Amino acid sequence: MLEITINGELHRYDGDPATPLLWALREDFGLTGSKYGCGAALCGCCTVHVDGEARRACVTPIGDIGSASVTTIEGLVQPNAKLHPLQTAWIELDVAQCGYCQTGQIMQAAALLSKIPEPTDQDIDEAMSGNLCRCGTYNQIRQAIKLAAHIMTQARK
Repeated sequence: MLEITINGELHRYDGDPATPLLWALREDFGLTGSKYGCGAALCGCCTVHVDGEARRACVTPIGDIGSASVTTIEGLVQPNAKLHPLQTAWIELDVAQCGYCQTGQIMQAAALLSKIPEPTDQDIDEAMSGNLCRCGTYNQIRQAIKLAAHIMTQARK
């Protein structure tokens, strides 16, 4: 039996430790925000945070998590049920078209903003380069990240 902290709550998992984290999140814990895209860590749809680092859940065995803390898109909402500034920016700028990749995009962007609070275009492009969007909303994604960075900067003042 594994004990794993997901979105701040301790969970028990008694399945195969080789099971990809993505499947455990979706099938065992009911957290369906992280999506299956390619199954090979190439598209970013399944991006979650493991101890604050962006990680592809489709290729991460749940048994490798150990005592680390996992955050999914569902856990990005702030304790007062207020949306994360990235979620607010995504909505305000109407970023999503089909929306399938967007949870992974937001989770990757959140990891970026946690390290670089005011990223340049180059910072954004480098951090987001492994997240694919078949609808091609890359310009809107960059604008939303900049808006979220601005919102977060203003909140710190």
